Amino acid sequence: MYFRLIAAFFSLFVTAALAQTGLQKTDVTLTPPKILKTKLAPGYTIPVVDISGEKERQVIVDQEKGQYLGHPTTLLLEDNKTILTVYPKGHGRGAIVYKRSNDAGLTWSERLPTPKSWETSVEVPTLHRVVDASGNKRIIMFSGLYPIRMAVTEDDGANWSELAPIGNFGGIVTMGTVIDLKTPGHYLAFFHDDGRFIRGGPAKAWRFWVYTTLSKDGGLTWGAPTPIAMLPDANLCEPGALRSPDGKQIAVLLRENSRKYNSFVIFSNDEGQSWSEPKELPAALTGDRHVAKYTPDGRLFISFRDTTHVSPTKGDWVGWVGKYEDIVNGTDGQYRVRIMDNTKGADCTYPGIEVLPDGTIITTTYGHWTEGEPAYVVSVRFKLAELDDKATKQ
Repeated sequence: MYFRLIAAFFSLFVTAALAQTGLQKTDVTLTPPKILKTKLAPGYTIPVVDISGEKERQVIVDQEKGQYLGHPTTLLLEDNKTILTVYPKGHGRGAIVYKRSNDAGLTWSERLPTPKSWETSVEVPTLHRVVDASGNKRIIMFSGLYPIRMAVTEDDGANWSELAPIGNFGGIVTMGTVIDLKTPGHYLAFFHDDGRFIRGGPAKAWRFWVYTTLSKDGGLTWGAPTPIAMLPDANLCEPGALRSPDGKQIAVLLRENSRKYNSFVIFSNDEGQSWSEPKELPAALTGDRHVAKYTPDGRLFISFRDTTHVSPTKGDWVGWVGKYEDIVNGTDGQYRVRIMDNTKGADCTYPGIEVLPDGTIITTTYGHWTEGEPAYVVSVRFKLAELDDKATKQ
């Protein structure tokens, strides 16, 4: 059965490869890695919609000659026009760059002034909107390793605080997701660590753990980290959390960094107090740094770096379209989309996704979008109806 699946994938991906540019052909991976331990199919058979060549959808957020720019996150304000973004001037570390769009991502400001401590960031910065029990809104920005630090603005990004430690612990890609709980002002933040930074001090990488930390005051202070997921033979990391459509369940999509398995998912039915055992996801949802948002029609759009074992878009910036039930049931979903073609290995895609009321998706990330040039930050916009139309014509 396994080899029949491989044959089916081979046929699908040869067809896909014929429609690709010369650069894109190098992305096609038809042979599963020898280290593979997953018992699930190493590839998928749902359609791939390719919009990577549609330049009219792309807006350059920032590009600097000779300078690597990477790992952005975005935040759409309540006016549905203003988007904030932060990203490091370097690969996963470096001075934090801050920009604003006042027209929903069509144009972007020059680099904005930042507090002096933002120059000392040694990890990927992440932005989150939080509201306390009294209704006071603020935006928080995390920067990781040890100690995890946070900056705060209470005027929608006009003025920011310096970075300050949130506790005597550290972690990696903090906080990939912050999700509001049912109690007003309570938030759960997610991150991972491999043993080097959680307790501070010099330490060797040992085992990947996924953690949460709880805030009860609208994101101003955070509790001690709680481990929620680990597997001895898999490296679970980069948690991306979302709620079920009815709000009763939290799902967390997880990167698998040993590359021996597909990505994983865990579930909580009690507001993060307990979690299910990690379960492998289908190949169609296998990737790094998942970010998920619902569209107005109730479907999910999930953006990530494609690390699927067998894929015509491996190493590229891709998206997945499907329903929450696909995550629960382990089904492939509706289709995937190649958002942009990354020209250097798999160095791309720590994405931000914003969804406008009319269904326009604005997704922003970094990558090597020009062959031979350092990574830079690009935003791409589309509606699922446009992708649906392309999928039905394949």
